[in-house]
Amino acid sequence: MKVANNWKDYEVIATGNGEKLERWGDVYLLRPDPQVIWESSMDMKKFPKLNAHYKRESTGGGRWEILKKYPESWVINYKNLKFKIKPMGFKHTGLFPEQAVNWDRMIDLVKSANRPINALNLFAYTGGASVALASAGASVTHVDASKGMVERARENMALSGLANCPVRYIVDDCFKFVQREIRRGKKYDAIILDPPSYGRGPNGEMWKIENDLFGFLKECNKVLSDNPLFVLINSYTTGLQASVLKNLLQLSFKEKNIDADEIGLPTKEDIVLPCGASGLLIF
Repeated sequence: MKVANNWKDYEVIATGNGEKLERWGDVYLLRPDPQVIWESSMDMKKFPKLNAHYKRESTGGGRWEILKKYPESWVINYKNLKFKIKPMGFKHTGLFPEQAVNWDRMIDLVKSANRPINALNLFAYTGGASVALASAGASVTHVDASKGMVERARENMALSGLANCPVRYIVDDCFKFVQREIRRGKKYDAIILDPPSYGRGPNGEMWKIENDLFGFLKECNKVLSDNPLFVLINSYTTGLQASVLKNLLQLSFKEKNIDADEIGLPTKEDIVLPCGASGLLIF
């Protein structure tokens, strides 16, 4: 497992009973986590510094229960990168800290390439990978169907002092965008994908990962440059193990230099919290 061990502004304090207690800078949040099927060693709801608890509703969805006042949004650091944190309606905060393991690897790959790298970040959310790539000197095309998430990515880029870097922000359905890039003859040296299990594009386009991902990867192959650097794919979908991502990459790109593994977060309980899987194809 690849573990994000280098955080200072984020940590998992405790886990159990379907929840995790986290510190985001100076703010403490208790959120659901479906992977946590063991009992907690402490009553996390009574943690004295707890600011908010995301509570599931029996009818679906949920809400934040505020226990101690905290800012509407705040900034945390990962090394030289900065990210805006803002708890949202569906338990999310705008950042997946376990992805730091991938940010580090991408930064190393781009810097060691010693040439200009043009990167395409698909299903790019609030731009953690885009910020990492830009910080390493890559040109980035950031694509997501949500206008709000793309705006957050732009904010994160500015927070990290990268506002003037060569970054294109695109609000679009990722599949349609790639098809247009194929027709335009556009090529990329690196492709990053963080596809949801289910989703809708800005015009109602449907996405289901089990049905659509393999065909989409084959389309992505058509926008790779003649001298590609890497393809990275993330998955949080239950059942899509690391070996599945490895098979998808090998079959789609006809290459075998693939490092696929779980990714996770250390905890103060001396266990690692699993947080999905990644597959990295290095050319």
